[in-house]
Amino acid sequence: MGFMILLMTAFALGGAQAPKQAPNSGAAAGNAQAAPAGNAENGKKIFTGYGCYECHGYVAQGGGAGPRLAPRPIAFAAFSKYVRRPTAQMPPYTNKVVSDKELADIYAFLESIPEPPPARSIPQLNNPAQ
Repeated sequence: MGFMILLMTAFALGGAQAPKQAPNSGAAAGNAQAAPAGNAENGKKIFTGYGCYECHGYVAQGGGAGPRLAPRPIAFAAFSKYVRRPTAQMPPYTNKVVSDKELADIYAFLESIPEPPPARSIPQLNNPAQ
């Protein structure tokens, strides 16, 4: 359910996100939609300090009240637009509440969250109970 809300939000805010380019490809540097540089460590502190985890989970995995934000967050422009002017239950976080720098740091934190391991790589899930 949470994934569907996130997916619908992404389409409503400008369409599906294109696949990410390789970090050294140079394409991101010329992309006007590229996220501003941010500090992931500070972003994690802000994410926790502002209570984002209460709805979205400590690693942005989503929860009962908030959708999954990571891994693979939506494009920064859509993320920023939604944080500033949400259309659902989330309160707005204007520039007076969360600065543009803090928002960039939060986004850097979301981008730093790795993919979970594939289920086939977890032995307990691949060995039927005896």
